[in-house]
Amino acid sequence: MSKSIHTDTRLGAVHLVVTNLDQSLKFYQESLGFVLHSRSGTSAALGPGNTEGKPVGQIFLELNENPDAKPENRSTGLYHFAVLVPSRIELARVLQRIVTTKTSMQGFADHGVSEAIYLPDPDNNGIEIYRDRSRDDWPRNPDGNLAMVTDPFDFDGVMAELQGKDEAWLGVSKGTQLGHMHLYVRDIAEAERFYSGTLGFDLLQRYGQSASFVSAGGYHHHIGFNTWNGVGAPPPPADAIGLQWFDIQLPNSGELGKIADRVRKAGLKPEDHRDGLFVQDPSQNRIVISA
Repeated sequence: MSKSIHTDTRLGAVHLVVTNLDQSLKFYQESLGFVLHSRSGTSAALGPGNTEGKPVGQIFLELNENPDAKPENRSTGLYHFAVLVPSRIELARVLQRIVTTKTSMQGFADHGVSEAIYLPDPDNNGIEIYRDRSRDDWPRNPDGNLAMVTDPFDFDGVMAELQGKDEAWLGVSKGTQLGHMHLYVRDIAEAERFYSGTLGFDLLQRYGQSASFVSAGGYHHHIGFNTWNGVGAPPPPADAIGLQWFDIQLPNSGELGKIADRVRKAGLKPEDHRDGLFVQDPSQNRIVISA
């Protein structure tokens, strides 16, 4: 029996701690076009919208306010979360909004498999907004293995998608989702044993000795992890800004049961969660696995 995680496995939402919910909502809605799905007290959930800017589809970001939360820069945790838009023109619309609102950016890249924009939120949580190329166009080595790259971003080509399209844009569209997570970990081999050996994600590519990328179903990566905050980096304190947990969604309860068994056999101690199973990777990055 294969130990690979089910090919239909996807990510759900990323849950972040922020210091000022109003400030964060203004940023995510006005600068990035994320659509508010719900708000209750000190928490809010965002996702895609329809052509009228109304919430539709799956929530991909949940914000939880802690005014006393503190930044932590040399620990494990969030490197960035990556929101996948469904087309190049959708990426162009987000980019135009970022430019129009004079929002600070950190960089751009063409990874061969995708085109990506990088920027921080008001609490310096890392964000990637990207669109995928067709799988047939993904770069590969002569042996057929994936060969993601970091090439210059075709800014003019992306923005040219908007020529002749002057309709009002009311936010990211249906189909926008959490495409992947990129995490700081304390040790690459240890993280590979957990994400690939225990959870069953397939190892798609290594970036030297400091980063690896794993996925389900042949995707370029659902989870990346690196040691760029230092080998042996400690976990963030409980009151840190940043990642609370992220969701991995399996297609059915049978698959959830298989993962639960493998986690327990690995000597880990999963906990029950209202949506499924709560686990921590060896670097104490938190995950909720659900069906």
